[in-house]
Amino acid sequence: MARTASADIMCVGPKSVREKFTGIIRQQDVRATEIDKVDMHLSFRPGDIVRAVVLSLGDARAYYLSTAKNELGVVSAESSAGATMVPISWTEMQCPLTGQIELRKVAKVVN
Repeated sequence: MARTASADIMCVGPKSVREKFTGIIRQQDVRATEIDKVDMHLSFRPGDIVRAVVLSLGDARAYYLSTAKNELGVVSAESSAGATMVPISWTEMQCPLTGQIELRKVAKVVN
């Protein structure tokens, strides 16, 4: 089972970045509770857009990121049918076309 997820850092705050930066989300940084029960594949998938905070510089190749707050996690995901999924709970997103539900670490959107 994977213990990390990698991410391309596209924005810092409201500003997009010009260079490519890489981030790593470690299993222990996905959520604040039940850390040992986190399944990375059920939290994030390739192509997801994730809101995270930088914890530290990490190693020379990547920053360490965290999604361990309610407002952090997946903010946008595409279903296998190609539709933008809709969050239905803090752990699930649903395809509006097929009704299929997929597990994610969903961010609570704060306006």
